[in-house]
Amino acid sequence: MLTTSIFPDFNGIVEVLCLALAFYYVFYFLQGTRGAPMMAGLIMIFIILSAVTRFFRLEALTWLLERLSVYLAVALLVIFQPEIRHALAEMGKQHFFSSLVSEPSLVDRIVQAVNLLANRRIGALIAIEQSIGTRTIQENGVRMDSAVTPELLASIFYPHTPLHDGGVIIAGNRIVAAKCIFPLSQQMDLSRMVGTRHRAAAGMSDETDAIVVVVSEESGFISVGHKGHLIQNLDDDQLRRFLSGILLRPVKQVNWLTKVTDWISRVMKVNKHGKKQVR
Repeated sequence: MLTTSIFPDFNGIVEVLCLALAFYYVFYFLQGTRGAPMMAGLIMIFIILSAVTRFFRLEALTWLLERLSVYLAVALLVIFQPEIRHALAEMGKQHFFSSLVSEPSLVDRIVQAVNLLANRRIGALIAIEQSIGTRTIQENGVRMDSAVTPELLASIFYPHTPLHDGGVIIAGNRIVAAKCIFPLSQQMDLSRMVGTRHRAAAGMSDETDAIVVVVSEESGFISVGHKGHLIQNLDDDQLRRFLSGILLRPVKQVNWLTKVTDWISRVMKVNKHGKKQVR
């Protein structure tokens, strides 16, 4: 009597899990960077060449691809050197295996800064990054790594300062870039009375899930761009409620070891009961 199983053994499960985690973090750190299109292009070329060589049984080309794969690892290290350095730096941070959650005080600090700018009719454009990365947009500005304070945000947008043009990006409760050029919205239904800042806020919210706060230089009115929509003429309380509804979610620490252990236990249980007997 021969016993077979449609499920992989324990070693196979560990290999699949390790590969899944490796691919996940590779694409996670490449998301929103210039390396993402290059990685996509390399993957497409490799898939096409592999499919062609297997389908037509091109032995010479297969031999060449096998030899080039040794040098491909070195080429990837050179091409993606900045992304690899960033990934290694992130691995050393404490929040690497935990979900990034906004602190409750972040909303108050942003509202205070926006209120200060609005009262003085100083134009401002502030994007709060969510799940979709904005590294490509950060690269066209001035990179920063500063705490979010009302005084610092107000000083950035003060007229005639070096960083007042463009927008500020907040990610992970830090100011990560200033003087960034946001993409302008192509929506035809936007009012002609809307200025460049408001179109940039709508454009940023079109391409990402970021929350973009706008302060009008002419009127001092406060607006918010989110998910392609532009909500105009908000007061302090409305802005605080809007930001709190999105940013202030419960803090959830991800225990990866517990999740992986539970998942392996469930798979092994299914594997045990899913065996077939072949006579």
